[in-house]
Amino acid sequence: MLCMSKFNFAAIDIGSNAVRLMIKGINEGETIDSLTKVFLVRVPLRLGQDTFTLGRISNDKTGKLLRLVKAFRQLMQVYNVISYRACATSAMRDAANGPEVAKYITEKTGVEIEIVTGLEEARIVYDSHIVDVLDRPGNYIYVDVGGGSTEVSLISDRRLRNSHSYNIGTVRILNNKVDKEELLRLYDDLRLLGQMYPDISIIGSGGNINKIFKLSGTPKGNLLTTAALREVLDRLSPLSVKERMEKFDLKPDRADVIVPAAELFLQIANHMKTGGIWVPTIGIVDGITYALCEQFLSAKL
Repeated sequence: MLCMSKFNFAAIDIGSNAVRLMIKGINEGETIDSLTKVFLVRVPLRLGQDTFTLGRISNDKTGKLLRLVKAFRQLMQVYNVISYRACATSAMRDAANGPEVAKYITEKTGVEIEIVTGLEEARIVYDSHIVDVLDRPGNYIYVDVGGGSTEVSLISDRRLRNSHSYNIGTVRILNNKVDKEELLRLYDDLRLLGQMYPDISIIGSGGNINKIFKLSGTPKGNLLTTAALREVLDRLSPLSVKERMEKFDLKPDRADVIVPAAELFLQIANHMKTGGIWVPTIGIVDGITYALCEQFLSAKL
């Protein structure tokens, strides 16, 4: 039964691997600290498969995305969502017809689709107050490995100092569409950060690192050590996608990308010479809903 006194906020994340709708809410009189998940759905549309192989989003995928956003609009109405934000990331921004598809979806559904840059992605996630979740002082790099891109952001003294986006993602890797120069750029930047901040820690984000954390058996709130990450990778790598699905109860669209994601996170940890990765399970949808709630509460003052 829906609570009519609840103020709900929605985030739509149109990613390279999946499309998500997250709804979070607070009750009348509550503060932003009480913001909790009301509804979440994830659909493995894999727009990146088109973008990174064809250079554009096909009519078939466009039609499926249209139906999906229409369904999301209905769900937002059912849950009495008072504000939302819909963001499209790497697959949409790299597709030759990305702006055209976004405009088409917006016109047909009334849901405004924004194509955001990698830097804006990082800013949105930072808006979720990710450092407050960890509640630990120090220097961090926030690493978000997606299907189409990887964002690396420097957080120092609880402030976002800078952020860089790299066209390196799990769907790109599966399709052999990662430029070697882009990998070298990532490694060079990591090396520089490591020299500037020798005691830096890593915060990992994305569905894959969340699943890896769970498979590792690491207690919530503890560091995912590089040894535990390597152990999960060693268990998954020799298996076929079907075997990973059966043995570890993984969905098809997770079973194929989880290995390249684990390898990339391990490479980043090794380059930074850190003992592991903090995994607070926060992503772009959390940042969007947090920011929307913050705006709503500020307007009420």
